[in-house]
Amino acid sequence: MAENVTIARPYADAAFELARGENALGPWSEALARLAAIVGDAEMADCITNPNLSPDQIYKLILDVAGNLTAEQQNFVRVLVDNERLQVLPEIRDLFVLLKDKQEGVVEAEIASAFPLDDATLAALKADLEARFKARIEATVSLDPDLIGGVRIAVGDEVIDASVRGKLVHMAAALKN
Repeated sequence: MAENVTIARPYADAAFELARGENALGPWSEALARLAAIVGDAEMADCITNPNLSPDQIYKLILDVAGNLTAEQQNFVRVLVDNERLQVLPEIRDLFVLLKDKQEGVVEAEIASAFPLDDATLAALKADLEARFKARIEATVSLDPDLIGGVRIAVGDEVIDASVRGKLVHMAAALKN
């Protein structure tokens, strides 16, 4: 939801600044992932929204389930509980990861392939993408038999369609003109 992202942005920015100041982007990313998973659980969501539980009880419950959190991370959870913003933790995590990736020069790429890619092919493809985008590529690979052959790559707003299906669509459009 766009509204949740808007609500989550200042919290993600604050968490990122805290993590960067502590030189702890990785641990904060892991903690936010755990916290997002906790609040995403249906039973926990029921507890969080239960009017019979006080903010202190919700805070203690989250800390008990989350495991080992630093004092700053515990304070962050306290702020979210006090401001009734626990439900936007998944968006906070996503925004934090984007900020972390930008800081570390990492770009997400979604690669759809008609057939499974072997390790050598994937490594070569990632190397080509890293050269093109001048950033480290974190690739997510999925199978899409509808592509017929080849790959379709999405990096940010840019899409590279090197699939047989994409070429056929392009040829059909050219023949219509």
